[in-house]
Amino acid sequence: ADRLSAILNQPVQFADDCVGPEVEAKAKALAPGQVLLLENVRFHDGETKNDPEFSRKLAAFAEVYVNDAFGSAHRAHSSTYGVPEVLGQGAAGLLMERELESLSKVLFHPDRPVVAILGGAKVSDKIEVIENFLNFADAVLLGGGMAYTFFKAQGKNIGKSLLEADKLDVAKAVLDKAKSRGVKLLLPVDHVVAPKLEAGVETRVQSVDEIPDDWMGLDIGPKTIEQFEAEIAKAKTIIWNGPVGVFEIDEFAKGTMAVAKVVANAKAFSLIGGGDSISAVKKAGVTDKIGHISTGGGASLEFLAGQKLPGVEILTEKK
Repeated sequence: ADRLSAILNQPVQFADDCVGPEVEAKAKALAPGQVLLLENVRFHDGETKNDPEFSRKLAAFAEVYVNDAFGSAHRAHSSTYGVPEVLGQGAAGLLMERELESLSKVLFHPDRPVVAILGGAKVSDKIEVIENFLNFADAVLLGGGMAYTFFKAQGKNIGKSLLEADKLDVAKAVLDKAKSRGVKLLLPVDHVVAPKLEAGVETRVQSVDEIPDDWMGLDIGPKTIEQFEAEIAKAKTIIWNGPVGVFEIDEFAKGTMAVAKVVANAKAFSLIGGGDSISAVKKAGVTDKIGHISTGGGASLEFLAGQKLPGVEILTEKK
């Protein structure tokens, strides 16, 4: 409440709960222009269960519903879905509006070529996004730990690199789909490898087939950086989700820092989503050069995967 008061430059009252007679009394006592901040709705089990009774109690305070929490829009909870359902109306806040406009632009009305950069640790976290990107992107650049599952699916030696053995068939299907669709799918051609993941460790640059059995790939190598930079430079629209190396450790940060800088300097609309990618952009010092930085982690991923977001759908349906 103190922080909100400072931002609004006016007093903000605080309620110790979000439902109940005491909260209701405080809400009814508000004069026009006064602000009351309710306690966290997740202290009630009914919130995440989208409990109808809890939704009705929350909605009892309201005449107008505005949702500005894009980061929670992929969840059908009481505060994101149940309340506007009870009220029969709901509007998007300004942040929600900006998020939807930017994400819709890159998905449905992008300037081409569209280059998607996907990193992170696991194929399982991004598979639906990758598959959707193959429907509309001109090039998909894959890095990070998940790249090694694709290499293994190609029968290549990956040493001790991260592997999702149960996703090899999925990775192979993605490679086949990219080929049949004519989408350029670029995997790293060289890697920064080390015997273990820690600062100060010995590192080498190797091609994928040369990774020693007891070493692991932890960043993209210099040749890959050049290839990725050349592809990104052609883009009119860039979507980036997930680092291409373990950038938190300096020895394995060069690839991600290079990607951040080339994306920032590109003459293209750039959209970045995911907490790790945002942290990488901040570390590279180029936050102010990115077209749109999405605040929604899971929500952004689900939207980019072509899925409907309950917290958005209920607003659309109840306008």
